[in-house]
Amino acid sequence: MNGYNQSAQTGEIGSANASVSHASPLVLVRHFRQILLWPLRVIPSQAERTHFSKYWEVLEALGERCPWREVVDEFGDPASFQERHYQEFVTFMPYVQRFLYGEGAGREGQTGYGKSPIRVFRRRDIAQMRVVLDEQTPPLLFQIAHVDLYFFYDIDVIIPAVEFFANDLPLTLAEDVLFKVGRAYPAFWEADGRGGECPRRVEWLSATGETLAASDYEDRHRYLSFVCRHRSPNVATHWEYLLRPLAFYHSDREGAIRYRQIEYHRMPLLAYLSFSDPQSLTRGDFARLALITKAGPSETLPYSEKQLADFEQHYCNDKFWDPDNPALTSRYLCCGHAFVVIGKAHERFFADPETGLLGQFRHQYFLINLIAHFHKATLLLFSEWLVEAISQLDIRDTDSVRAFKREIRRIMETFLRFTQRYWFHEVSNQAQVRDLFQLLTGHLNTDRIYQDVSTSVREMNQYLDSDSLRRQANTVVRLTVVTTLGLIATVSTGFLGMNIFDETDNPAWVKLLIFSVVLVPSTLLVNYAVAHSKVLSDFLEALADKKLTWWDRLQILFRIWREPPQKAAKP
Repeated sequence: MNGYNQSAQTGEIGSANASVSHASPLVLVRHFRQILLWPLRVIPSQAERTHFSKYWEVLEALGERCPWREVVDEFGDPASFQERHYQEFVTFMPYVQRFLYGEGAGREGQTGYGKSPIRVFRRRDIAQMRVVLDEQTPPLLFQIAHVDLYFFYDIDVIIPAVEFFANDLPLTLAEDVLFKVGRAYPAFWEADGRGGECPRRVEWLSATGETLAASDYEDRHRYLSFVCRHRSPNVATHWEYLLRPLAFYHSDREGAIRYRQIEYHRMPLLAYLSFSDPQSLTRGDFARLALITKAGPSETLPYSEKQLADFEQHYCNDKFWDPDNPALTSRYLCCGHAFVVIGKAHERFFADPETGLLGQFRHQYFLINLIAHFHKATLLLFSEWLVEAISQLDIRDTDSVRAFKREIRRIMETFLRFTQRYWFHEVSNQAQVRDLFQLLTGHLNTDRIYQDVSTSVREMNQYLDSDSLRRQANTVVRLTVVTTLGLIATVSTGFLGMNIFDETDNPAWVKLLIFSVVLVPSTLLVNYAVAHSKVLSDFLEALADKKLTWWDRLQILFRIWREPPQKAAKP
């Protein structure tokens, strides 16, 4: 698969430079790895106002000016195709394989599905991340494994993915990193001015240790003024730097592609934590890791006992976990927002970066999370499109109605392509992967969102169909009235064979004058009949109703002159 199939060098992992004096030395995360996913919406340029199928071509066109380079997958060279790649490929169902990897050319050339609709771009200038959680904690130094950007054909969604890791990290610091690092902007500010529940500072570093960009969570004025001007939250400067040359939608900076947020400020994440003895973790530790809450004492719970009464049933997959069995030490935690894998550091089954759970975490489990969050982001995008389309509709403006119809037809077509190309309920026949995907999508509630969006799109389409039928019916009524009135003149003149007046010997100008005298009243009569076709139609129906008297029928006809034409109300 493009992107995460390029394995990082896990043999040489930098340790977090942190003091452990305030944390128990017995609870160390021997290997900590986190992947942040940030679903974003792409905004077409105001000049084009079109939805491109291949947004990645915009980055390719920049050439050397763009730090992002496309990642070539492993399917091109059989010599570099390893067993790990094979295991990843066969994990998924055939239709998911085609979505993730595309389909190779057969004996008769390229047929069928073709290339994968996913394109992955990577920037390699960011090598490390330095995090200052608070003033009491020394800086933590994480190694960056990947900074990738995922594009999807025909869908205005991109997903940046950042993977970083460290060794021998105290559990309380690991909990704080999970809780604080993946935030696009602060939700509030503390009394001392720092961003609420955000790190004190986050820096992107180059391979030589040079600071490339730093966060600005403490700059309250910048965030407040931005929301006041644009009614949209801003993003922290280090995240804005990471996505360049893409630019935030309301930013004053020029950008090759504009983006805006789809969900809220906390980014979905995956986390891998290995311990010397994972069975020494308490229920409070597991609850904090599963629900991504603030760090706290192991002997306490992050929430009330009542709130966590069904914690194990709702958030844990314990197929390979049993506190009474030393052979079962791997546990999977999921709340939708987060997917966490916990296990024993010295077990090959868990720690092997190629065939163990570490390798599966970075590849198979990353992909099922990518698919699930892509599904949710795309469905929310469709919902936004529908809201925008209906909010711009003015039924009194013909141009607005036409634009609304075009937009709804486009959304309908795109939704059908999304359903056939990207949407699936199951991704694998392997029991563990299948169960974890169901646990993840159950918490994300994507099935319900899909049904809601599908119903909304269908109702919009039905509205357009019914509106078209109504307009056609009105046209038929008008034509029927005009035809009925014209029938009287046709029968009258046709009965006499069109020879009521003999104008054969008259000069041409007399014939032309007679033609004009007949044409003008006939045109006026037709226009008048069309303008009052509704009342005339009611009069024709009244004529056919034997229960009405002639006076009642004439009263309906007289409404033509009694009722003034209705004017459209001013907005």
